[in-house]
Amino acid sequence: MQGFVFWLVYPLLWLISILPFRLFYFFSDLIYILVYYIIGYRKKTVEKNLKLAFPEKSESELISIKKKFYHHMCDMFLEMIKTLTISEAELKKHFVFINPKDIKTVNNLGKGVLVMCGHYASYEWMISMELYGLKLKGHGIYKRIRNKYFDKLVKDIRGKFKTEMIESHRVVSTIARHQKNGLNGIYGMIADQTPKRANYKFWTDFMGVKVPFFTGSEKLAKDFDMPVYYLEVEKVKRGFYEARLKKITNNPQSEPDFFITTSFRDRLEAQIKAHPEYYLWTHKRFKHRNAPIPENAVVR
Repeated sequence: MQGFVFWLVYPLLWLISILPFRLFYFFSDLIYILVYYIIGYRKKTVEKNLKLAFPEKSESELISIKKKFYHHMCDMFLEMIKTLTISEAELKKHFVFINPKDIKTVNNLGKGVLVMCGHYASYEWMISMELYGLKLKGHGIYKRIRNKYFDKLVKDIRGKFKTEMIESHRVVSTIARHQKNGLNGIYGMIADQTPKRANYKFWTDFMGVKVPFFTGSEKLAKDFDMPVYYLEVEKVKRGFYEARLKKITNNPQSEPDFFITTSFRDRLEAQIKAHPEYYLWTHKRFKHRNAPIPENAVVR
């Protein structure tokens, strides 16, 4: 059954991916109408999240952000599909690392590097880093999809430009093996995930709401002594993004506990506050805000 669904859908995805960009975004507008007005995909979640994050904004302002967000979300999902057939030259036009020295800097660190990013702007096209002279082997950390055919498709899409995908439960063993073999890689991690209940160890304000925060990235950096950078992606206009690598620390083991996590949070919050429509508001980031805080948890 999984295979039947995949082969039913895949030809349509491929056809979408080969559309010229002007027609491609017209199709995205049609998807927006379907998702926003007809299906109403996670509208209540989006509305609740926006009210929590921006209690000072009027109803009309929140509606405006909501509509812009759904437009962006549809674009971003289809842009991932576009990766199926996009060329290197096209991708470099649409996702630009505006300071090539950033890539040279991480190349010269002589260590594996952890890159933290959020569900903001275009995190799917960060794979273009491989096209800007990156000498470190690129790796993306992700959670496996249940349908094995779609799981392979996602890995193929994200690995198109030689990025290797690592399932989240294999990250520690994979990095340990790489270091043992003297292989320096760069590891991209979406770090604003909601932690599992067993990991409610650190609570902090995110967009003014006290929530448990994922600290796995910080632990990886400290355990393996990896410099940490924040991937700052800005949407310039529809379909065009600019990216920078911003240093959080080159010496993670010397940093106080939760410095890396809160530095990441602060950078992501600043981007969200500037352009809230580019954050993934369907993501249930605040779902545990009312959960009891464990006695042994750190709260800041």
